[in-house]
Amino acid sequence: MTRTLLAAAASAAALFAVAAPAHAGEIYGGVYAHGVDTPFTLDSGEGGMDLQAGYRFDPILPVARIEPYVFGSVNSREGGTDFVGVGVGRKFDLGSVYVRPGVGLVVHNAPNLRVDPATGVRTDLGSRVLFEPEIAVGIAVAPRVSVEASWVHISNARLFNSQQNPGIDMIGLRANLKI
Repeated sequence: MTRTLLAAAASAAALFAVAAPAHAGEIYGGVYAHGVDTPFTLDSGEGGMDLQAGYRFDPILPVARIEPYVFGSVNSREGGTDFVGVGVGRKFDLGSVYVRPGVGLVVHNAPNLRVDPATGVRTDLGSRVLFEPEIAVGIAVAPRVSVEASWVHISNARLFNSQQNPGIDMIGLRANLKI
């Protein structure tokens, strides 16, 4: 999977969202620090910045307000991990702010085998398909616009028969536009 393919997928998601009939869906995009050191990851040697873009669909379960989403992420570093994914999320209003957790699956283009030359420790992600939990805290800044601080994690969670699981965390800001 090349950067061009990932960029095309993210662009297609954004174009689909613009061409979709007016509903409660949202286009979103943001800038993230890639490879942030957190307790959920090991040092994968990754870094740089990510540009993420996606689309949240109308709720599929209106009572539960579960919103499916599609998104793509392109890393600024040559050889950095890019990915595309799908998932479901839910927005919980807490007065003037909200919390938006989500969970999904992504497909990435990181190397199948990567070893840290200094330590000899494997830093590859262990599986082409990864688990993608995320959480955001946001605030509406206009009737159709909100901004969020967001954390996105990708790892195999050892779900796909892999003992290798360093994971990668991205932390950043994104803007949402209801269409």
